[in-house]
Amino acid sequence: MNSHYDIWRMILDILRKDLSEVTLNAWFDEVVAVDLKDSVFLLYCPNDFKKGYIESLFLKNIRAALKEIFSYDMGVRLLNHEEYQNYGKVTEKKPTSLLESGEFTFDTFVVGGSNKLAHAAAQAVAEKPAERYNPLFIYGDSGLGKTHLIYAIAHEIRKRDPNSNIIYIKGDDFTNELVQAIRSGTTAEFKEKYRKADLLLMDDVQFIAGKEQTEEEFFHTFNTLYESKRQIVLTSDRPPSEMTKLSNRLQTRFEWGIMQDVQPPDFETRLAIVKNKAAQKGTVLDDDLAVFIAQNVTANVRQLEGSINKILAYRDLEGRDLDEATVMRAFKDILKKNNEFIPTASSIITECCRYFNIDETVIRGKAQSAAIVKARQVAMYLINHMTNLSLTEIGVEFGRDHTTVMHSRDKVAALIKNDPAFAEVVKEITTNINSQK
Repeated sequence: MNSHYDIWRMILDILRKDLSEVTLNAWFDEVVAVDLKDSVFLLYCPNDFKKGYIESLFLKNIRAALKEIFSYDMGVRLLNHEEYQNYGKVTEKKPTSLLESGEFTFDTFVVGGSNKLAHAAAQAVAEKPAERYNPLFIYGDSGLGKTHLIYAIAHEIRKRDPNSNIIYIKGDDFTNELVQAIRSGTTAEFKEKYRKADLLLMDDVQFIAGKEQTEEEFFHTFNTLYESKRQIVLTSDRPPSEMTKLSNRLQTRFEWGIMQDVQPPDFETRLAIVKNKAAQKGTVLDDDLAVFIAQNVTANVRQLEGSINKILAYRDLEGRDLDEATVMRAFKDILKKNNEFIPTASSIITECCRYFNIDETVIRGKAQSAAIVKARQVAMYLINHMTNLSLTEIGVEFGRDHTTVMHSRDKVAALIKNDPAFAEVVKEITTNINSQK
């Protein structure tokens, strides 16, 4: 096991409790793990601007994550390009380079009832690009294997045709590249890059919805690739019909080919994934241990892999066998998060304030502007649905009585039913709260 690489992935999972996926993608997408030496975790960031931003704002988060993993304080250091070159260590490539690796292939993908149709469609696309399912649209919650499948498609196509021009991009990165191209006057190069792809893979395409200029550019890119019979593969956390901010013409095109969802794995699939992931890391787990993991980690594949990484990291870095004490120490926080997690009223209010960009003192106060009232009502609704607090207890959080909470709950419920765009807002806030697990 490449321990420092696995530790970095574990750190990112912990950071998701406090930072949104957009923040992680924006600032950590170029960061790679270098080494863990003398209780100092070394990272490399080739982008000096991002490196400085991480050092000023996020080092404390990384240190806290390391302490959560190993139960003692460790240092963190980010290397610049020159320091990294001088360090002279070969490290893992950043995530987009996984297209070149054998980590995410069809052979390493565990098929079960929750993903077999998406797997079959992905294989069909890899065997005959642009002939059967174009575009292929895979949707489902985070950590269920969508990215694994599109990497597997790329790996298979690259194996059959080493010269194929394969481009992988995340939805928000596509927007960022377009903005940069407009600022630097290189839009022609930007268009050429994407419209010459033999295979275009876009992860998290939902992030382009509602961004007018990005949608316009992707519309023309999509048309160019489709009409020239080149394959497009898209992933999202929801089907096109639920992207209420997405233009009708893009929604229609996303539905031209085939759409397949992936669901959380059942117990048998989780057990197979645990054994498969451990084997990939050169370890054979006892049946009792594998069953224990599969029974207690139920949310998604990423969490299963993170659990295995954490156990093996303890073994490798502390020189301890996989005995019961080591396993239970590694699993203490995991079990707590899985079995005891209920968001607090405070954490829900904080997330609502972050989403609506208002101060917590305002949402708890007496202000009655439409925007603040909406945020306050959403917070009350979510606290009512996601915690065990009574209406009276919720009212205390806002200095209101229980009838106000009841009215807010019913008002938000009615809006969710009748306003798809508003329903999407509530769903996104809920997802952000649940990501704190």
